[in-house]
Amino acid sequence: MTIPRRSWRGAGTFVAAAVVGLTGGAISAGPAAAHTPTWAVTCSEVTVDLTDYTGGVPNTVTVTVDGKDLLPTETFGREFHKKLTLPEHDEPVTVRLVVKDASGEGKYSIDKTETAEVCEKPSPTPPRPTPTEPAPSESMTPEPSATPSEKPSKSVPAVPEPSPSSPNLAETGSSSSTPVIGGAAVAVLLAGGGVMWSVRKRRTEQN
Repeated sequence: MTIPRRSWRGAGTFVAAAVVGLTGGAISAGPAAAHTPTWAVTCSEVTVDLTDYTGGVPNTVTVTVDGKDLLPTETFGREFHKKLTLPEHDEPVTVRLVVKDASGEGKYSIDKTETAEVCEKPSPTPPRPTPTEPAPSESMTPEPSATPSEKPSKSVPAVPEPSPSSPNLAETGSSSSTPVIGGAAVAVLLAGGGVMWSVRKRRTEQN
């Protein structure tokens, strides 16, 4: 079976056209994908990564938070990479990224916004309990007073009473029985004197 040359030529032309179309589509899609910026917004920071822009032209990038500059307008060339810290906030804030492509018609310029939520605050650590000092034991000897008493104690130590079984000690000095003993001695002396007087009188009468 013989295939005409015109058919081969037509098929070759079709294949060539298909290859060129696919190649051109891949080439045209490459720069568009390459110029897609990467940026991320969290509760505390903003990350911006811009690649494959035209170098040698004044491309610019600006980042604002609720209309206030977080990154004032900055010029870059082929690439731009930066991480920015968000100010503290107690309610969600709006972050805006503006990129201006200075080449050609500026078709890679972008203007996007994201919301930065409020960061969760860590739970406060409970305070540590203050160690309590142990109560002093009742058996502990109290510390002596720093200031001595001004007035001496008037109490006289009690004299221990003698035990009933101990021998009687000799009494010294006068006691309550002394007058009685003195009176008895005088009576004895008077009686003795009277006896002696009566005896002498009898002897005198007999002589």
